[in-house]
Amino acid sequence: MSGFVEKPEPLEVPGLVHLHTGKVRDLYRNESGDLVMVASDRISAYDWVLPTEIPDKGRVLTQLSLWWFDKLADLVPNHVISSDLPPGAPGDWAGRTLVCKSLDMVPVEAVARGYLTGSGLVEYEKHRTVCGLALPEGLVDGSELPAPIFTPATKAAVGEHDENVSYEEVARQVGAETAALLRRTTLDVYGRARDIARERGIVLADTKFEFGFDGGELIIADEVLTPDSSRFWPAETWEPGHAQPSYDKQYVRDWLTSPASGWDRASEQPPPPLPQEIVDATRAKYLEAYERLTGLSWA
Repeated sequence: MSGFVEKPEPLEVPGLVHLHTGKVRDLYRNESGDLVMVASDRISAYDWVLPTEIPDKGRVLTQLSLWWFDKLADLVPNHVISSDLPPGAPGDWAGRTLVCKSLDMVPVEAVARGYLTGSGLVEYEKHRTVCGLALPEGLVDGSELPAPIFTPATKAAVGEHDENVSYEEVARQVGAETAALLRRTTLDVYGRARDIARERGIVLADTKFEFGFDGGELIIADEVLTPDSSRFWPAETWEPGHAQPSYDKQYVRDWLTSPASGWDRASEQPPPPLPQEIVDATRAKYLEAYERLTGLSWA
């Protein structure tokens, strides 16, 4: 059992129809048929959406995505129509809301990896492959790969795991032409973002994108290159051979699996609320990632 510890009730906003409540985002449709995407301050870990929110998290994700969309615009168009607050929307939606094109979404997570860690490391240690792609001997946790690789995954529902799949499986699902376009675009975007992050002292270890089609044009959608969708490591402490410190929810994961939380991950019991010091430390990491990448002050 996993999912929401406490599933929120969607807000009723005049002119908007609620479509979906995700781990972080709430999705609505406006009277023009466009999507309205609202990034909440919810945080998830170990397939649970936790009962404690991280203040400003949704705004950080939204503003950082907008910054990246601008940096990537010559490589791939994005789904953003406007970041203005819809008429009648609550003031708390300001800075966390995007009005977006409604796309025909590609049913895969487009993942690019430049470094070995996470589920890729688990597969590598067993088979010397990641998503069926052969890799050389001698790599360890945190190793930079000889070249970035495209390692797609299936999209999972709330409370379930994304599952890594082979490129061949993606081609079977969406067609060879779309699969090739997806791989090429994913690696192009990753390469641009990796270089930008590197200039700012950050290692972009891996990241996932979502794409859809507007007519025959491939569009990048959802969030992009945030601490929720990417592994960012401080370049100054990067050292292969062990897990790296990261700009994400590591404080949350570490606390949940520590004796202090009293939570048994293997049980079917939901995780407990987060203590204030974990909330504050996690918020600070999200803000640090935003400020270090963009060069802008959050305050």
